Amino acid sequence: MFNSWFALTFQAAQLGWEAQNVVALRFVRLAGGGAAGAKEAQLMVTDKLAALTEAQLAAVANVLTGDGLKIAVRVFRKRVRANKRRLSRRRRLSAGA
Repeated sequence: MFNSWFALTFQAAQLGWEAQNVVALRFVRLAGGGAAGAKEAQLMVTDKLAALTEAQLAAVANVLTGDGLKIAVRVFRKRVRANKRRLSRRRRLSAGA
């Protein structure tokens, strides 16, 4: 039992760290303004709603197994990592151009 709680706590901590990185990358994009900043603001809102919906559906589907919270954290981490890759890639591409 303690191992599963430790694993969940560790995953939640990783999610927090990755989310902070995405916030920093998004701040840079938003601060840049222009079309890229406006598009990022729109993506930020729609992505949060989609992630919340996906996490809720996954948690409800797995609530009987007792892994609902772990599944929700996994969904959010997947989304956060995808955003970090997307934001990092664009920054490197624009810096190289």
